[in-house]
This record gives sequence, structure tokens and C-alpha cells, in this order.
Amino acid sequence: MAGPRGSATQKTALFSRQQPGGAWAFVHTQDAPVNVWFVGSAETYASDASGYGYTPDRPFATLDYAVSNSDIDDGDTIYILPMHEEDLDADSAVDVDVSNLHIIGLGWGGNRPTFTASAIAGDFKLAASCGIIENLLFLSGVDATTGLLEVSSADWTIRNCEFRDSVLQATDMLMITDGSDRCKVIDCTFTMAAAAGANSAIAVDGADDLLIQGCRIYGNFAVGGIDFRTNASARARIRDTTIWTENAADIAIVDTVTGSTGIIGPNLELVLQDDAANITTAVTGATFYVVDPVYVVNAVNEKAMLINWTASTD
Repeated sequence: MAGPRGSATQKTALFSRQQPGGAWAFVHTQDAPVNVWFVGSAETYASDASGYGYTPDRPFATLDYAVSNSDIDDGDTIYILPMHEEDLDADSAVDVDVSNLHIIGLGWGGNRPTFTASAIAGDFKLAASCGIIENLLFLSGVDATTGLLEVSSADWTIRNCEFRDSVLQATDMLMITDGSDRCKVIDCTFTMAAAAGANSAIAVDGADDLLIQGCRIYGNFAVGGIDFRTNASARARIRDTTIWTENAADIAIVDTVTGSTGIIGPNLELVLQDDAANITTAVTGATFYVVDPVYVVNAVNEKAMLINWTASTD
């Protein structure tokens, strides 16, 4: 039986603490099990200097500095404030090389923390294993950018992020490199240019147990909206996702390396450019499995049909 109100037997997930140098805070243990930090370039008193980052009114000015701060440790949570802007002007311009971080963007629409490439090689790199990023906006600020976000370690979750072409066409938006196993891409939006120039929205190179779920992908994909390349990936799952390509190649998902395995579907909506014999090849990969419904449509004023792969028999 529970004790009287205020007794030691009354429990809550909330607790209070004062992080050294910071303010008192009441937090939920699930949201912030260790230390909490703040980043916000739009704040008047933001600075990449010792003594900052503890409160929203005196945050760090850049995420890259926050992650490199010697006080940041495994399990910490970093809140990035609305209207934050950060330039991706070189490879690893933002280098997340601390494990088990939870990086949360605050705001909505164009007010979300925004990371813009200003160089072809400019990227935001998830270099240390295990963590979550969510509610961030990535813009391709120059033509032919290759991987605005690069996952180069295992066990990352990318949730509710948006990727947009803002100048001409990115080549690939999200790169998941060899060994980045158990990566999850959930509820993300990729809005790329209608004009030619892109290869893919998501490029996967040898990442096992990948999950792509609840995503919306649009662009002019010369290779495929999702491209498995270079090294085979095992046991991928792609479900609950829309892929719309404006390219005459008419491929939504492709295993260009051959030998990648995974389950494609259920609940995929694939929109193709040409009214042609291309329904079957909208998903191209000899070692994939298809689980319906996977709907494909290739002309306006027509209803989508189920992809016509060979059905299993008893």
C-alpha cells in the first residue's frame, strides 16, 4: 500500500539537481540521465568559452565546440535552441566524437536548429558510437554536396530531421558508412531538387540491421532514392515510407553493390517519373524480400498497383 502523501514511498521520475556552474533544474531521468547543455547561436550572450553552455541564456555558440568541451561526457543531453545556425564549411565541421549523446533541436519549421553546407565536403559527422539526434534541419548550401550528415559509427538514431536542397542539387544527403550498424532513420523528410543532379537521398555502405521507417523522400535520383552501395548490407528494414523520384531511371530502392539483404515493406508508396514498364524494377535488388503492401504508381490520373514481384508459394 502506498504511504501518505509526501512520504518516502511516493516516487517520481523527476528529480532536481544543480549541474556545476549551472542553474537548478527539475528534469526527467529518461530525458536527461546525466548532464544537460545548451547551444544557441542566436542568443545574445552565446559564446564558445569556458563557463558557458549551462543555461539557455548563456549557451555555447556552436554544437561543434559543445561536443569538444572537456566537460561533455557519455550520456549527456544537448539542447540546441531555436534559430541556431551553424556552417558546415569542411569535412567534420561538426564532429560528434563523444558516445551516447542525445542531441535535441528545439523549435519547428524554419526556426529549428539549421546546419548548412558551404563546401562540397562540408558535413555533420556522427563519429562516436551510439546516440540520438532529433529535430534538426540540414540544408545543402552549395551544389553537389556529398553527405550533409555522415554516420560513421554504430547505434545511431536519426529522428524527425529534415534535409533540403537550398542551392542546386546535393549528390547524396545522408551517408551511412561501412560498419555503422543498427542505424535507425525514423520520421525524417528529404526534399531534394526536381532538377537532375542527385544520386540518392540515403546512401548505405555496408551497414547491417539498418531501419528506415516513416520517411518522406523526394528528388531526381539518377541511382535511387535509397542506394545500397560499395559494401553489402545485411538485414535492412525499409517500411512505412514514401519515395518519389523525378528521374527517368525510375528506381526508388536499389542494391547497386548486389548481395545486400533486407525486407522492403510493408506500407511503401513509390512514385515514378515515366509511364513505362517499370513497376517491377522500382525496387531493384536480387537478394531483397518484399512484404506487401508496396504500392507503385508511374503516371498522373492513375491508381497505384502492388509491386509485381513474384509471390511466394507454399
